[in-house]
Amino acid sequence: MNQFFKNSRLVGRFFHFSKINQKNTQRPHQFCNISESWRSMEGLVKCDANFFPLTPLSFLERAANVFRDRTSVIYGEKLKYNWEETHDRCVKLASALVHLGISHGDVVATLAPNVPAMQELHFAVPMAGAVLCTLNTRHDSAMLSILLMHSEAKVIFVDQQFLEIARGALALLADKKQKQPLLVLIRESDSDTYDLEYESLLKSGDSGFSIRWPRTEFDPISINYTSGTTSRPKGVVYSHRGSYLNTIASFLVHEMSLFPVYLWTVPNFHCNGWCMVWGLAAVGGTSICLRNVSPKDIFENISLYKVTHMGGAPTVLNKIVNSPSCDLKPLPHKVKIMTGGSPPPPQVISKMEELGFGVNHLYGLTETYGPGTHNLWKPEWDSLPPDEKFVLKARQGVQHLCLKEVDVRDSTTMEKVPADGKTIGEIMFRGNTVMSGYLKDTKATEEVFRGGWFHSGDLAVKHPDGYIEVKDRLKDIVISGGENISTVEVECVLYSHPAVLEAAVVARPDNHWGQTPCAFVKLKDGFSVGDQEIIKFCRDNLPHYMAPRTVIFEDIPKSSTGKIQKNILREKTNAMGSLF
Repeated sequence: MNQFFKNSRLVGRFFHFSKINQKNTQRPHQFCNISESWRSMEGLVKCDANFFPLTPLSFLERAANVFRDRTSVIYGEKLKYNWEETHDRCVKLASALVHLGISHGDVVATLAPNVPAMQELHFAVPMAGAVLCTLNTRHDSAMLSILLMHSEAKVIFVDQQFLEIARGALALLADKKQKQPLLVLIRESDSDTYDLEYESLLKSGDSGFSIRWPRTEFDPISINYTSGTTSRPKGVVYSHRGSYLNTIASFLVHEMSLFPVYLWTVPNFHCNGWCMVWGLAAVGGTSICLRNVSPKDIFENISLYKVTHMGGAPTVLNKIVNSPSCDLKPLPHKVKIMTGGSPPPPQVISKMEELGFGVNHLYGLTETYGPGTHNLWKPEWDSLPPDEKFVLKARQGVQHLCLKEVDVRDSTTMEKVPADGKTIGEIMFRGNTVMSGYLKDTKATEEVFRGGWFHSGDLAVKHPDGYIEVKDRLKDIVISGGENISTVEVECVLYSHPAVLEAAVVARPDNHWGQTPCAFVKLKDGFSVGDQEIIKFCRDNLPHYMAPRTVIFEDIPKSSTGKIQKNILREKTNAMGSLF
């Protein structure tokens, strides 16, 4: 087993973190007694007949048998596999990894877009007993080298599109006298050659290989580095158990029945594609892989493959609703689209539904395996006026089936906030679909699990019906003259202006008020408005103290998962200083 997993206390020590600050919880868990309590009843046994570690790998085993002839993956016009073929390829790839020297607990990294190899590696790497680490394709060589060094990856699978970035990262590791991982090239053409190539490696494997099942269901299955919008990314570790449970929750909140057709617009490297890579095996679904995502590609693939489901950040939805009419195509049926990552403006949800999409709102973090809550829609809301309905749709909702609890609490006292839709607190989670911890960072893990809850850093209110609504990140709230200003509320008003394509609001230092709202705005093509018009529009639709004092027109930086990078915008406003 890789040495760092022993040192980080993540393998076999899951309950260590659950007992942090146990004295501060209202219902302390007696973990040391729970696992043994069944022994008090005579005649009960725990054996191979009634226990097997929960793991999403079992979904692929079942799919190869139950859905063997159903299409599993489609990529362009030339590549198509069924579930029996996908299972066979994954087993052979796992075998090949073992032949390369991969052992239990070793880390295997990837740097690739949503291509079929990424689907297969999600199964093949843990089948070899290893831990998958899917890296963000927008990292540069310097960041990539840091993450490879931190994760101690033994192998990295690199798509040909990102080969030069990977080579640069390996060169930096060599300069630092650090061990370099083996590089395996995922190639689509003969233009690039490399000693180790994906298809050749896969073909060298043994289809009779015995899968290395997890020793315990708390064994790590993947490392997901956070998007780094606020600081250097942290390595979030997922377990087989948590991945299994969140996979089930994900296809349930996606409202999937058997045989869905899923268009991959959510990056596979982001929370393992919200766990839907594993989930599609559970329901016999078909993955439509996309190397690049654009509104034109989305509509063409929906039409060609009769897509039933997809997902995407609100920025993806915003691109769709503002795409040129020549890119739009009538939908063959309602396509269910799950959105999350940041609060979607109600106006964008409304326009998406006008195009024929059914929008469902999810909320979660990398630390909660992606989706942790969903806006569970109630049929009695269908008859509400459109404006009221889309405001309800923009809420983050309630916890999914496999999560124990989600609550809004005071960050300091840990007391519940009133369910009045007004009192702001911090969103907190606990349950089986919360991460095992941060890799090699026990201090950060203990801090974020203080009081027996995972602290999200997101501020929200709880409505009388129990549904939560995100108001802001703790770091994003603007405090002006002692008043808390939700940047999300200001952004919703900005999005309602007919000329605004994208908007983001952050704090600007102010010598008198402390901070004032500063709006960054990108206009739609063909529109021209000034800052005073935007400020007046906000003052007409918000309390005056909430309206931006500054408006800057420019492109808005985003992460590869579609999140607006407010840390970059804050750096700009801090450099600007006070308005007066």
